Order: sequence, then C-alpha cells, then structure tokens
Amino acid sequence: MLENNAVLNVVQDRLGYTFRRPELLTLALTHPSYAHEHPEQGSAEQHNQRLEFLGDAVLDFLVAAWLFDQHPDFPEGPLTRMRATLVRTTSLAHLALDLGLDRALRLGHGEEESGGRKRSANLCDTLEAVVGALYLDGGLDCVWERLAPWFSCEAEKILAAESYLDAKSRFQEWIQAETGITPNYRISGDSGPDHAKVFTAQVLLEDHVVGEGVGSSKRVAEQAAAQAALTALHIMTKDG
Repeated sequence: MLENNAVLNVVQDRLGYTFRRPELLTLALTHPSYAHEHPEQGSAEQHNQRLEFLGDAVLDFLVAAWLFDQHPDFPEGPLTRMRATLVRTTSLAHLALDLGLDRALRLGHGEEESGGRKRSANLCDTLEAVVGALYLDGGLDCVWERLAPWFSCEAEKILAAESYLDAKSRFQEWIQAETGITPNYRISGDSGPDHAKVFTAQVLLEDHVVGEGVGSSKRVAEQAAAQAALTALHIMTKDG
C-alpha cells in the first residue's frame, strides 16, 4: 500500500477531483478492520460504513435518473434490471479497480492477509463510500461528472449483450412486440428424489409449445425453456 498522501493523490487523479475535505476520502478508504486495529488514530467507529450507506443511496438515485432520461421508451421492468446490473457488486468492484481503490484501501492485518484487498465486497463497499465522500464534498453533479463516462460505457455493453434481461423477460418482450401474444409456462414433469428434483418446463404460445427446458427448480426450468424458445426463434429468423 502507498503512503497516505500518495494514496489520496492517486485516487484524486483518477477521479479528476481534488477534495476540499481530504479527510472524507481518507475515511472512505478505511475498512472497519483497520479502524479496529488502530484505535490510536481515532474511534474504532471511524471507518467507511456510514459513507458506504450514503453512497449506495446516491448511486441508486443517480443511475436511476440517468436511465430514466436516456431510455424514455423503457418500461419500469427493464429500467429496474438495467439499474440492478449497473450497480451490482461485481460491476462496482470493477469500477473500484479502475480507480485504483484496491491499492488505496486501508485494511487491518487479518483482512489484508486473507486477500481482502481484492475481495469484490470490500471493493464495492469502498467505491460506494468514495461516492458518499464525493457527494458530501461536492454534491450530486460532482459525483455524476466523475462517474457518468464509466456508467455510460457499461450501459452500452449491457444493452449490446441484453444482459439486463433474463431469458423470460427477453422472450416475452420480443414475442409480444411481434405477435401480441403473452407466453405461458407449465411444469410438464419432474424426476429424482425430493432433495434433488429436476423439473421440466414448457413455454407455450397459445396451445403451441415453443420451448422446453429442465432445471433444479421450477424457476430455473422456466428460464431454460424461455432460452430454448429464444434460440429456436433466432435460428428461424436467420433462416427466414
């Protein structure tokens, strides 16, 4: 880990922002394990969890407002799933790595030795804490100016891959747009012992089975059936 002043400078350079209250950034980079092991530096409660709580709420609001503005044709469901994908732990951990927060994070010895510097949950929490610190130091516009380019790039990747939609949602939105028909699902069978059942699901358009799948739960089987229908329709569309 870098010395504290160098840490702050690196993070601020990556953010393109100089804190008027650098102690907020230091606090955002302080994991609870570090605070508990260094009570001489202040209270054992002087760590980033309160800032994480604030930053989580700030991010949810800013990403939701941005998606609402950028995609006026999206109903609530896709907007909700897009936001969830953008602010999930793995996504925010990647952003934390891009900002160099893994090197900047102040950890206790035990957390350091157990690989805490690369743990996704720690990186996500630290990113949210830094967002909270940015908000307190510069306001909402300050936060979004720094993060909008990254979220815009990620949103483009998600839209291209349609990874914000699960298979059932993708199939329903596509088939309703094409035919006006709402698909239905039924469990056509199950096998195996009670503790390890395998379910078979079918997706139907009116009375016609257009996809079938299996899974360890009814929900998983229905998703598999929807994916089978999507694959079949994709092949038919290409052939046509």
